[in-house]
Amino acid sequence: MSWQSYIKGFKSYLRLEKSLSDNTVQAYLRDIGKFVNYLETESIKLNAEEIKLEHFEGFVKAINELGFDAQSQARIIAGIRAFYRYLLMEDIVSENPTELLTAPKLSRKLPDTLSVDEINALVDSIDLSTPQGVRNRAMLEVLYGCGLRVSEMTTLKISNLFLDVDFIKVIGKGDKERLVPIGSQAIKYINMYKNEVRVHVPVQKGEEDFLFLNRRGKGLKRMYVFLVIKECAAKIGLQKTISPHTFRHSFATHLIEGGADLRAVQEMLGHASITTTEIYTHLDRDYLRSTIMQFHPRYK
Repeated sequence: MSWQSYIKGFKSYLRLEKSLSDNTVQAYLRDIGKFVNYLETESIKLNAEEIKLEHFEGFVKAINELGFDAQSQARIIAGIRAFYRYLLMEDIVSENPTELLTAPKLSRKLPDTLSVDEINALVDSIDLSTPQGVRNRAMLEVLYGCGLRVSEMTTLKISNLFLDVDFIKVIGKGDKERLVPIGSQAIKYINMYKNEVRVHVPVQKGEEDFLFLNRRGKGLKRMYVFLVIKECAAKIGLQKTISPHTFRHSFATHLIEGGADLRAVQEMLGHASITTTEIYTHLDRDYLRSTIMQFHPRYK
């Protein structure tokens, strides 16, 4: 079989059995494509079952020389490893040479966050006298109040709002559903937008169930949300570089700082692994420093 046949099978496996999104599937395929292109460039005419560890090591050296940073290299290697695990599972290869492949060590970068006062200043800067302002306030309240990814917020459906019991149903990565609590502020502005603004929008066919719509009655694009947040930051003179994801980071950070259970935060964020959520336990360094200085006998 050719590499393209292997890749086609892997694509079907990711979509049908792993239920990954199209964006994630395409990312995997691009990474494998880089390796196949490397083999062609080096005139290495071998099938997947003939590839050895030395070929992967040559590939990693090549992408390093091309200027790929450590994070990009690690992602590419992870994609190739997943591909070879699939080949092993399908009995296309008898062993997995990628198991011995060393990925570059990554430093755990702490995400940027906003203080509660900065969050309040951002949302309070929105002009509620305009229909777009009411919608934008509701959007940011949901982003921060529920810790959603921007794509989860833009695709939030009216049929998935259970505001009478303070919950919303979110469709996350890989079409995985989760229930997330929603607070009174977010509920207040959702109802204001839905009952006073959205009812006057000419909704396009097929968009009827999406909560947040643009003026033409179509679902919002992610880039629009970025622009709204940049505009708010400029209004209050905020110097930090922020994005919709900053609201999600701030949601998690403020919960952890307040003493929330890590497993509960993992569930609300929709993280598949607790290790992803654990990064938020390292954020409040000033609090940790003040605690040890206050209570440790050697610091008194």
